[in-house]
Amino acid sequence: SLYVGIPFCPTTCLYCSFPSYPIEKWQERLGEYLNILGQELAIVREAVSGKPPQTIYIGGGTPTSLPEEQLGQLMEILGGTFDLGKAEEFTVEAGRPDSITRGKLNLLRDYGVGRISINPQSMNQKTLDLIGRRHTVSQVEEVFWMARELGFDNINMDIILGLPGEGEDEVGATLKAIKALGPESLTVHCLAIKRAARLNLERELYRGYPMASGQLMDALACQAEEAARSMGMKPYYLYRQKNMAGNLENVGYAARDKACLYNIYMMEERHTVMGCGAGTTTKVVFPEENRVERLENIKNIQDYLPRFREVLEKKRKFLQQCGQCAAKEVKEA
Repeated sequence: SLYVGIPFCPTTCLYCSFPSYPIEKWQERLGEYLNILGQELAIVREAVSGKPPQTIYIGGGTPTSLPEEQLGQLMEILGGTFDLGKAEEFTVEAGRPDSITRGKLNLLRDYGVGRISINPQSMNQKTLDLIGRRHTVSQVEEVFWMARELGFDNINMDIILGLPGEGEDEVGATLKAIKALGPESLTVHCLAIKRAARLNLERELYRGYPMASGQLMDALACQAEEAARSMGMKPYYLYRQKNMAGNLENVGYAARDKACLYNIYMMEERHTVMGCGAGTTTKVVFPEENRVERLENIKNIQDYLPRFREVLEKKRKFLQQCGQCAAKEVKEA
């Protein structure tokens, strides 16, 4: 599988600790980032002898925060590096509704993207304003129906349980609104407050919004499960993070034949995932030895850009070594 990281967003959400940067501040260096990304993808192509990826996932950040011209450049780079038509699944996290336009959706569709995420996190305007999403509930609905009109029939939506000020009524309203839209999958996250998130760093400012108790989180998780099942979805993957509210899991629900293959392959670590871009991870799987080798890219884009030669050389050497190990493993088998 191929994971491509686009570490930019329209704004940084209150709870976010991912390596993501406001797109407005990086407009003049987007071309530089895409150029380096293209070189890294070329190294991967060489390492796998041009073999097309089984699944492709473009995440971030918010990939659609790229202006339409740069998003087109990204897709052109990918299409010039690999045969995109051979992928079983091609996902792009459209993510923030305020980053999505008709032109961008047309572009993604033309390059064979079949699965997108439109992620509200909450369908309550008061919550969206508080967490810094800077889009409206109606924008979520408008973008969703626009994607449907353009032929996207595999849409995921993300929500977060335990957001400041949200209880059963608020989560119930979100789930009702999502059910009315009818996505093919729903990913239910439990709030995880990481060290670098503003919600942690500026905790004093949010004392009026107590964190959800374990009992409340249990109730919210049950609400979400019932809603997913009422939409004809079943759970297909889960994972935990540190500091998760209620010590629960993030759960992906999907309708029949709509589960995200990339998510399954990544979580089960049953095949190799090539990560390209700032903050990404490459995982090379050696099934005969039940072993996984990892290489982490530099997370901070302020370091990634000036050190790109180091990043590329490290990736090249890592993949060469893994290739030699794989050849040896095959020979011995």
